[in-house]
Amino acid sequence: MMDITQSYPVASRGSQWRAAIVLAPLLLVLGGLSARFAGSTEDNGWFQTLALPALQPPGPVFGIAWSILYTLLGVAAAIVWGHKAAAGRGLALGLFAVGMVINLAWSPVFFRFHMILPALLIIALMLVVAVVTTFAFARVSRLAAWLMLPYLVWLSFALALNARILVLNPAADEFQIGI
Repeated sequence: MMDITQSYPVASRGSQWRAAIVLAPLLLVLGGLSARFAGSTEDNGWFQTLALPALQPPGPVFGIAWSILYTLLGVAAAIVWGHKAAAGRGLALGLFAVGMVINLAWSPVFFRFHMILPALLIIALMLVVAVVTTFAFARVSRLAAWLMLPYLVWLSFALALNARILVLNPAADEFQIGI
């Protein structure tokens, strides 16, 4: 349990701003490139053939949600980055980087390679790493940890959608049918 009276090291505001100006757009570009490479649009023919869960949002909601989430994630990481003297800063940023690599892998696995089960495993791992990262961020900055919460909620929702798509479309998973 985190001690809420814990004092946090003073952050370098200039360093935080510079990091945010780089990280937020970088995550948006990387997320966009991953989505573009994966073909994760409503024009994806394979995706159009799938039975989708009743709670599946319309396609544009995903672009809006991910734009907001990548911005929040970039700001959260920038806040941690600015706490140069904080214990656990390196671990927190390392976990964040690993989580982003895992995050960027999901779209190609699901949309390009049509591997629903491996995508489900990736998003489950992504959620675990995001939870651990949130706790690591909390050791450095409570604000950074709070900024991670929308991401955790979205990942939980996306995990449920991915699981339901697998249940509704067991024959569509190329991992299972060996194509």
